[in-house]
Amino acid sequence: MGRLVPAVTRALDILELFLEGDGTLSAPEVTRRLQLPRTTVHELLTTLSARSYLVPVPEQPGRYRLGVRTYQLGSRYAEQLDLAAEGRQVAQDIAETCDETVHVAILEDLDVIYIAKVDSTHAVRMVSAAGRRLPAHCTSVGKMLLASLPEAELAARIEGRELAAMTPNSITDHEELKRALAGIGQRGLAVENRESNPDVSCVAAPVRDSAGRVVAALSISVPMIRWSEERQAELEQLAVKGAADLSTRLGHRGQQ
Repeated sequence: MGRLVPAVTRALDILELFLEGDGTLSAPEVTRRLQLPRTTVHELLTTLSARSYLVPVPEQPGRYRLGVRTYQLGSRYAEQLDLAAEGRQVAQDIAETCDETVHVAILEDLDVIYIAKVDSTHAVRMVSAAGRRLPAHCTSVGKMLLASLPEAELAARIEGRELAAMTPNSITDHEELKRALAGIGQRGLAVENRESNPDVSCVAAPVRDSAGRVVAALSISVPMIRWSEERQAELEQLAVKGAADLSTRLGHRGQQ
């Protein structure tokens, strides 16, 4: 375990003080309650205010309250909690319908993180776990999420970055990946052909929030012994349905 950074700890101690009382504090109150030097408190309050974690109370000079940045962080945390909980419920419904492994994943930089997973009951099935991280370009959920990024943002993320191969089928060329993502974006569906696991293929569809933004993707993973064109077509429809159901739970009302 790494060393705790004293300055960060003190800043977080200050923020946590605002969870009590009426939600406003002055510098002398912070100094007294945390037993910190006045200069240190002044510097921390100035820094937190500059970053919008705290703001001055207009009608009460010298006092502070929590700023918009803390609200944004809290809202993002709540969204992810809701997404994981709702994602697991939808994944359970889809898994019961097709008896294959269903994932819900989010994008972080050039990786996907699985936030929900429901297993197939078959003895032969994909082995994975919620919380696992994989290169986005090697997975159906990842390609779906990358395809949903604005072109400029996608270019910025992959520029100068190596696309490592997980199997011989993995896409490792930037231009090939861009072409594949363009097709995925137009179709609204992604397919992985043994790109992260030589024995598994997957299909994925995008999950949208109330503002219509793609915030996750839902995939269905199938061992190659049960994969066929007919099965792929069935699972694509199920993935679209599951993603649409999850999007509805998140408040999305428009067209996918």
